[in-house]
Amino acid sequence: MKKPFLLIAGGFVFFLLITLGGGLWYLVSQPNYTESKKVRLVIAKGESPTLIAKKLYNQGLVYHPLVFQLAVRATGTASQLKAGSFTIEGRLSPAAIAQRLTQRPEDTWIKLLEGWRREEMADYLATQELTAFDRQEFLSLTKDKEGYLFPDTYLVPKEITTEALVNLLLNTFDKKVKQGLANELSQSERSLNQLVIIASLLEREAKGYDQMRHVAGIIYNRLKLGMPLQLDATLQYLRGWDEKARSYWSPPSVVLKKSTSPYNTYLYLGLPPTPIANPGLSAIKAALNPLETDDLYYLHAPDGKIYYAKTLEKHNQNIKHYLQ
Repeated sequence: MKKPFLLIAGGFVFFLLITLGGGLWYLVSQPNYTESKKVRLVIAKGESPTLIAKKLYNQGLVYHPLVFQLAVRATGTASQLKAGSFTIEGRLSPAAIAQRLTQRPEDTWIKLLEGWRREEMADYLATQELTAFDRQEFLSLTKDKEGYLFPDTYLVPKEITTEALVNLLLNTFDKKVKQGLANELSQSERSLNQLVIIASLLEREAKGYDQMRHVAGIIYNRLKLGMPLQLDATLQYLRGWDEKARSYWSPPSVVLKKSTSPYNTYLYLGLPPTPIANPGLSAIKAALNPLETDDLYYLHAPDGKIYYAKTLEKHNQNIKHYLQ
């Protein structure tokens, strides 16, 4: 009696699985709309299928977020979904939408890092899927714009022109800094250009907002006392690309520290003549709101930590302890 029962039970379970599988496939293969509705969907880098499913549901392109997640599993596309913008037709089923999101997007994401000089931006942009981008044109258009090319994550058309891209970076600076920090800028004793120069120094000399504020306080103290800033970053900017180190920011040589360039902050007092990089919002805010401190010196230890000192004697002790 047991064998017929087991055969019947097994057959029933098999029937349920087939029915369930068929029902799930029906869900993921049926569109939510029958009309030719079109929706522009923007997918950020690293966005999970769960978040994408919620976006599709909010746009009315799937019956329920879970349906798209099932579709991704059924089609095996979870690791193939791309970032960018897509035009999704309402007649597409969840499974078809999943496949569409594995294809080339109409726009592409670019990420420009805080503290990059314009050459670094140009090098990076030349590697992206920007069909109309020209590195030399970018450098020509940005010749006097160092510091004002706002570093951020942008979603741009692949066919965007170099000129339009430069204007986007400059306009974003205007929006986020000139307009966004208008009150703070109006209350500062320093000009916008001076603040951008200081912010660019902070990007290369400090990490994180709190550290930037502390280093900003030291820079202001040295300027007030008529002390040279003595910053390696300004010499690195002067040198540019270091072929041997394959970097724009390798340590400066002893010879470079004897340069008569106005970017030599070991030799000349005051700020360098221009920004040395393109600062982000945190660095600009730190330049506007420096930490009140008596410190005049700092150094970076090999472990990445920064050590401050009020006197040259203490600074020399830090050098002996952490760098020698």
